[in-house]
Amino acid sequence: MAEVHLEGVVKRYGSFEAVHSLDLAIAHNEFVVLVGPSGCGKSTTLRMIAGLEPISGGVIRIGGRVVNHLAPRDRNISMVFQNYALYPHMTVEENQGFGLKIAGRPKPEIAERVMAAARTLGLEGMLDRRPAHLSGGQRQRVAMGRAIVRDPDAFLFDEPLSNLDAKLRTQMRTEIKRLHQKVETTIVYVTHDQVEAMTLADRIVVMRDGWVEQVGSPLDIFHHPVNTFVAGFLGSPPMNLLDGTIEAGPDGPTARVGPLSLPLPPRFRQKVNDGQRVVVGFRPEAVAPVEQALEAAVPHRFVAPVTITEPLGSEALLFFRLGEAEAIAKVFRPRTVIADGVELDFLLDLDELHLFDPRTGDALDPPPDRR
Repeated sequence: MAEVHLEGVVKRYGSFEAVHSLDLAIAHNEFVVLVGPSGCGKSTTLRMIAGLEPISGGVIRIGGRVVNHLAPRDRNISMVFQNYALYPHMTVEENQGFGLKIAGRPKPEIAERVMAAARTLGLEGMLDRRPAHLSGGQRQRVAMGRAIVRDPDAFLFDEPLSNLDAKLRTQMRTEIKRLHQKVETTIVYVTHDQVEAMTLADRIVVMRDGWVEQVGSPLDIFHHPVNTFVAGFLGSPPMNLLDGTIEAGPDGPTARVGPLSLPLPPRFRQKVNDGQRVVVGFRPEAVAPVEQALEAAVPHRFVAPVTITEPLGSEALLFFRLGEAEAIAKVFRPRTVIADGVELDFLLDLDELHLFDPRTGDALDPPPDRR
């Protein structure tokens, strides 16, 4: 079994602490994505698992074995880097088998493993080519093949798609997903791209400034962010976050956002007070023009002027004003282009409202801890 456990792991550079007491348990055959902005500690964490960075405190276990002081080659992991790191003078076959050759494995075993990896990744017809004769996506597949042949306990991916164009990134996401289904081993994957995190992960670890902000499945984190950072980081476009004030009413509390008075779902009624300042959040998918027939559990109708329209083919983004604030609605399968400046009737699903503390950013209705 290839579980990866991090217990109180810390990384310091002099007096600067880059990763703070990180606890994370990754199950065998789980695909976990570390995501966050530059400088959040995700790549440092991956490099500590790999043994490329010594830890400053805590314990790392791979397959039940403490690996704190083991060299990278002794941890039985394979790492795929952003820049492929292929040997330009070697063929695809030689690149994939080089690590096994250095390890002294017999030639028949090397040939068998290289061919098995090539079949898995669709590289059978390219084994005699050199990297200069391959596309970016093919080079990345060779890098993955080199990792596969070692039959590791875990695969570590460090932003492997960053150097590819948009079309190739989409293709390679599918390749990596298929690889995980075929090889059935643990994968720890680092990216700053929230689309990669949402589409690939069994669980996402959202990091900021060396701290873990939230751990959960992609849908858990998308629908139940623990704070405004997570709400604003995951989602394309991110969640609308607007300043609001709680107002008491005969039918229960409402949230005043610009000209709107939004009745709050029952789950908030014991958690807010009259006059309390809040940040009101809702996803662009939770609001749409009335004619789009939004399926809303608790619909709320309002009128707002559209300031900018961004047609994207299968969907469109409508920017609209709520007093001094601006919000975004995502419209699916738009039939017409809505002119800027037009006032529209919108429906907002009140069941999709989120409230956050404006001082701490924490959700007022946090999800259960599912780590």
